[in-house]
Amino acid sequence: MKLANVKRGDTNTFGIVTDSGFIDLGSRLGQQAADIVDLFERNLVGQARELAAGTQPDCGLDEIVFRTPNDRSDARIFALGWAYAEHQAETGKEPPAFPNMFNRLPESLVGHGAHLVKPNISDTFDYEGEVAVIIGKGGRHIPMDAAKSHIGGYSILMDGSIREWQKHSITAGKNFDKSGSFGPWMLTADEVPDPAKLILTTRLNGEQVQHAPFGDMVWDLAHLVHYISTFCELRAGDVISTGTPGGVGHKRNPQKFMKPGDTIEVEVQGLGLLRNTVVQEVED
Repeated sequence: MKLANVKRGDTNTFGIVTDSGFIDLGSRLGQQAADIVDLFERNLVGQARELAAGTQPDCGLDEIVFRTPNDRSDARIFALGWAYAEHQAETGKEPPAFPNMFNRLPESLVGHGAHLVKPNISDTFDYEGEVAVIIGKGGRHIPMDAAKSHIGGYSILMDGSIREWQKHSITAGKNFDKSGSFGPWMLTADEVPDPAKLILTTRLNGEQVQHAPFGDMVWDLAHLVHYISTFCELRAGDVISTGTPGGVGHKRNPQKFMKPGDTIEVEVQGLGLLRNTVVQEVED
């Protein structure tokens, strides 16, 4: 089941994406849930699945605007660095003994179809296609043998990076406003029986620049859930962006960075396609 937060007309709502359109859960479950996170927090996913089976779409997909799968102001995005062996090699990093993590702010991410903003201060706006894991059931000190039961679903994240700022501050280089994207939806975990078989492809203006099976990611998903839940209590809606494979722009010869007018696509076979265009920052 594909769950999406969207804007329909002037109203923020959420619902189910199908091949024939959008089923508005906000109009049906609005007194019980305001968004995807609420579905998991309040154990309403089964009810949503029942509605998906017996409800005709309320509108076409061309009548909605995608928001990110968790666009709450308190959304937590845990992101991995150097999580693929190929990317470790191209950056000259030794394989880390523990997951190398940083956080992204929700304001740094836009939804599918929205504009990414290249900041005026930089010409090193780089792409990183990633698979995102979304927590469906929270917990602290989650044991590895139970960790996968805490995964609610999967999505796609384009972890846009401002490279020269990243050199002196990962937090800064990864958190320019509207520098990354997330979506278009989350696919519930029951429809992804073997995440290792997901295939990630990133294209810049139609040119393939990254391509790798998710199985090449060096960390076991259960270990990541266990590891993060050791230092903080995970909660429904938390996002784990699992790092990028090789092929990033700043390690190419010549280097390849995103510019205004470019289109960046991250496609994950079995999940969907996240597409955005780049615009130049307009300062007030």
